[in-house]
Amino acid sequence: MPATETILLLERVRAGDSSALNRLMDRYLPRLSRWASGRLPGWARDVADTDDLVQDTLIRSVANLNHFEARGEGALQAYLRGAVMNRIRDEIRRKQRTPAQAPLESSMQSDGRSPLEAAIGAQTLAKYDRALERLEPETREAVIARIEMGCSYAEVAELMGKPSADAARMMVSRALVRLAEEMRRE
Repeated sequence: MPATETILLLERVRAGDSSALNRLMDRYLPRLSRWASGRLPGWARDVADTDDLVQDTLIRSVANLNHFEARGEGALQAYLRGAVMNRIRDEIRRKQRTPAQAPLESSMQSDGRSPLEAAIGAQTLAKYDRALERLEPETREAVIARIEMGCSYAEVAELMGKPSADAARMMVSRALVRLAEEMRRE
């Protein structure tokens, strides 16, 4: 979806057009769900899963679209991703304050990972996040769009203002090399 089309949809949503709202939701909900998948630790999940959290956040964010200013390519996506990340952080803090409801039972099944394996996975994700933050904004958005949100190269080209899917592929390839370099520096 080109930026101009996103801006037009935003204007229609602000005017109360529910079909425009549905188009925005259909566009961003799957991407945000893929991006958020695995970012909310299992111990912090309640009855609602990550997809429910993303959908609820997206609905709440729509109420604030009157205050949102589109300042360039991918601005809405970045805004919504930030809202979801804030919601995940809030959920983690909320669960940390809530005492455990019941003791663990010996009959419960394990996911097969030891605490050490889980910690190594969390450390790698934290290292990835820190390296991602050190990248230039355009490079970071290219990685997030392709890797975390699962956009096709054609979609990345549209989001990043590139002339073709091949140009986007080259941009993402270079971005991944930069990301790997940043991760090796730690």
